[in-house]
Amino acid sequence: MAEEIESIEKVLESHIPEEKLKEVHRVLFGSAAKKLEIPVEVSDLASKNDFEVKAYQMGAGREQLRPPRVVRVGLVQNRIVLPTTAPVQEQRDALHQRIGQIVEAAYHAKVNIICFQETWTIPFAFCTREKLPWVELAESAEDGPTVVLCQEWAKKYNMVIVSPILERDSSKGDILQNTAVVISNTGKVLGKSSKNHIPRVGDFNESTYYFEGSTGHRVFETQFGRIAINICYGRHHPLNWHMYGMNGAEIVFNPSATVGALSEPLWGIEARNAAIANTYFTAAINRVGTETFPNAFTSGDGKPEHKDFGHFYGSSYVAAPDGSRTPGLSRTRDGLLVTELDLNLIRQIRDKWCFQMTGRYDMYARELTEATSPGFQPNLIKET
Repeated sequence: MAEEIESIEKVLESHIPEEKLKEVHRVLFGSAAKKLEIPVEVSDLASKNDFEVKAYQMGAGREQLRPPRVVRVGLVQNRIVLPTTAPVQEQRDALHQRIGQIVEAAYHAKVNIICFQETWTIPFAFCTREKLPWVELAESAEDGPTVVLCQEWAKKYNMVIVSPILERDSSKGDILQNTAVVISNTGKVLGKSSKNHIPRVGDFNESTYYFEGSTGHRVFETQFGRIAINICYGRHHPLNWHMYGMNGAEIVFNPSATVGALSEPLWGIEARNAAIANTYFTAAINRVGTETFPNAFTSGDGKPEHKDFGHFYGSSYVAAPDGSRTPGLSRTRDGLLVTELDLNLIRQIRDKWCFQMTGRYDMYARELTEATSPGFQPNLIKET
């Protein structure tokens, strides 16, 4: 198997003359996100613990009557620490320790809101369709060990934490859910948001474990802004993104676990397009590495049995409502992406493009209601 490239940005830098590279970046990424200086403490932690750090700034025009609304978000991508054959408690403990190192660096980088990748405390074992031992790592979204740990971090570092986990919901007969828990910088659990859309494609056998969530499109009011969580496969559904905006989201996180063979050509488009169409900031996070499981599996797609899902390609990035985006993190390394946002940009772009004013939501609401009603006939005109 060919060695994975580190990132598209690195390939461009290696092959395009410096005098042309700036224009290539403008065409691909929009107006350039300014690099932020990375504090020495952060660089030292990243070097000591072997993870990448990138930091950018996405500003807004200066206003006379409103001060800037500046917030720093941190995105964390990582590979599993121990092999999937290790005892599951040890696997989770190792991931807790690993992410703790990156959260400490985020604190020194003055991050206000941090988001981890989808089901960050476990291997993405849903491809196997095996229940044990993986479901043992499901936990309460109210007082499970991961939530308790994140509460400690949130309070210690004055940081809002978005922690996507495999939830065991005791209020609904101990069912499993793919859920993101939102923890305030005070250490209090603000609430949870479940995955709205579940894939049924290739090795994504998640419906063997859980179905679509019932929390709808919750938006969480935090000290640093209004945030929402569109988990993984939900990014393929434009209406999903849209409803978070209708509920007032200013930053929508997309914690994911997706592999190159399936989705990589879509990755840099979907969250960025959502930022444009809904005039808010988006933050796309993907895990890294190849996870190999003890037993071979198939997925009814005609492919030979295999023991890994494929390469999780990282490449986490932030997109702004003006269509610009940061460069991505590595395709191969653990990393922390710090991005300073001025939320004033949201209203400035809404005033410029008027998407909300011209949206015709009443028309779509009426037609969607009709389209989901029994006896619906498409408004299709044919030649007679």
